[in-house]
Amino acid sequence: MNKAENAEITFEAALARLEALVRTLEAGSEDLDASLKAFEEGISLVRFCTEKLETAEQKVKILLKDANGVSEVPFEEKGGDTL
Repeated sequence: MNKAENAEITFEAALARLEALVRTLEAGSEDLDASLKAFEEGISLVRFCTEKLETAEQKVKILLKDANGVSEVPFEEKGGDTL
């Protein structure tokens, strides 16, 4: 997946594709070349998803600003579930 493809895919679509690739690789039904290609695509998708999650985390931190500056509080301390 290249930069142009990254711009056109959503986090949810990337995650769904990654899950499909994992199922395919776990099944072991592909030959070595196809498995390597799927693995490479999976690595690209993991990087894309990680970047999206880090961006979202930064946005949450900005929203948690208080009058005294930035107050970085982990999400789970605000009563949210951890992933």
